[in-house]
Amino acid sequence: MLGRILIVEDEEAIAAFVQTALERDGFTVKWIGNGADALEAVDSFQPDLLILDLTLPGLDGLQICQAVRQREVYLPIIMLTARAEDTDKIVGLEVGADDYVTKPFNARELVARVRAILRLARRSTGRRSSNRLSFGQLEIDLDGRQVFRAGRAVDLAPKEFDLLVTLARAPGRVFGRDTLLELVWGYNFGGDSRTVDVHVQRLRRKLEENPHEPRYLLTVHSIGYKFAANQGE
Repeated sequence: MLGRILIVEDEEAIAAFVQTALERDGFTVKWIGNGADALEAVDSFQPDLLILDLTLPGLDGLQICQAVRQREVYLPIIMLTARAEDTDKIVGLEVGADDYVTKPFNARELVARVRAILRLARRSTGRRSSNRLSFGQLEIDLDGRQVFRAGRAVDLAPKEFDLLVTLARAPGRVFGRDTLLELVWGYNFGGDSRTVDVHVQRLRRKLEENPHEPRYLLTVHSIGYKFAANQGE
């Protein structure tokens, strides 16, 4: 068994098409036809990855994605939707989706994306032990709130550490600047998104071998940032 995939899609033909492709590839798949039952299905089925339509009866895809991202355990999410506008993609990625696939789509490409995201998520999970995150020469001690680069301690300000951990706990996920402001600084913070840019620049100077060509802290144009774990190996 390669993994458990939960599909939340109200169009039965599309759900059956995706389910058949995934099951043929060796995945165990469950299908839910409305947003109202999605979170309960996440709890009961405990999927390794969620394929989520954006427009659903009950809760919509964005609401479900936001609710899943508030949980402690990270669940990879692929948005599957007919909305192809760049603004829709940006919103989907900002609320926490790992990838965004528009209809119509190629089944083999979707399966390949599922495999790639699961591979990255499992590689990251395998690195986590004793409350430490380890990525090549970069090691993060969560309990001690310390960071080491090539075995040497790196002095980080509290918010620099919090920002790094937020990104590193979800390698490959794209975070919007506003999302990072809320997660790291809180809803009542009076600053703007430039605060995030400044802190990322500081982290790059302290952690990257070449801050102008970063390996870990990557910019995603027009959206925000992501942590590229596989780039640091």
